[in-house]
Amino acid sequence: MPMLIEDYLQLGLDQTGPATCNGRSNQDVASSLGCPEDTQYRPCPEASRPVRVGAVTSIKHFESLTFPGTTRKLWLYSPPMRSPNAPNRLVLFNDGGAYLDASGSVAAAGVFDALHEMGELINTFGIFVQPGQTSVMPPATPLASYSVLEAQRSWEYDRLSPDYGRFLLDEILPVAAEHLQVEFSDQARDRLLCGISSGGIAAFTAAWHYPEQFGNVLSHCGSFTNIWGGHNYPYLIRTTPRKALRVILQSGRRDAATLFGDWATANHAMAKALGYAGYDYEFVFGEGGHTLRHGGSMFAENLRWFWPTPK
Repeated sequence: MPMLIEDYLQLGLDQTGPATCNGRSNQDVASSLGCPEDTQYRPCPEASRPVRVGAVTSIKHFESLTFPGTTRKLWLYSPPMRSPNAPNRLVLFNDGGAYLDASGSVAAAGVFDALHEMGELINTFGIFVQPGQTSVMPPATPLASYSVLEAQRSWEYDRLSPDYGRFLLDEILPVAAEHLQVEFSDQARDRLLCGISSGGIAAFTAAWHYPEQFGNVLSHCGSFTNIWGGHNYPYLIRTTPRKALRVILQSGRRDAATLFGDWATANHAMAKALGYAGYDYEFVFGEGGHTLRHGGSMFAENLRWFWPTPK
């Protein structure tokens, strides 16, 4: 049963969370950002394979209409070779700079290059999107201690509204298509949304609201906790007619635990809900923390799962 609005308000669930409580704070995430368990994970071999290199261009100051007063940087990846008879697939990354970083845990452009060279990806483009930069607090913040930029990222990524998905569809995809002079496939199965932490739940939320546009979700350490109500997704998944989504979730034993909740527990709950509702999904649970280390180690394998090479 739904919670009555008066009960919700009486419990103070509409209020910004405290900066600290019981001697704990959101800074507790620090122990999961550099934990020793993560050292076992290395970027997948494809990330450093010497092959033909695709082009990466940038848009340095993209101004959003959906999120007024913000600017952000975008990077656009074009594959090194094209097939005229195949659809133009798309992978869209939240917190895109972390995924694109050639010395980072994923080095996504290198993985794309290698898989195109091996014929395991065809016409697959990448859009790497940063959260908005602004000097003004958004309409609300989930935690009293958040800075302006932390609050803006959360406003865009953590809420369960269709705003971020609409932003991708109405603003990011058109400017990327124009900049690259390419027509992306309009089939949901040819589009993958990817992100870590709040970027992970943002990817799922965009696909949840627009499954006819985005058919695939790759979430690393997704924030399915009570930042802006993300802990409600397991219930929604169980009680909503199944959507045409394919999902990979990744988390680890040392994932974050803060005032908002426990990330490992939340991702287990998501996986159980997806299984209960009959979704095509995978859940990879390792030993690591709240980083891209484990996700990067299996990035190429994940792309193969979403788009297997025809036999």
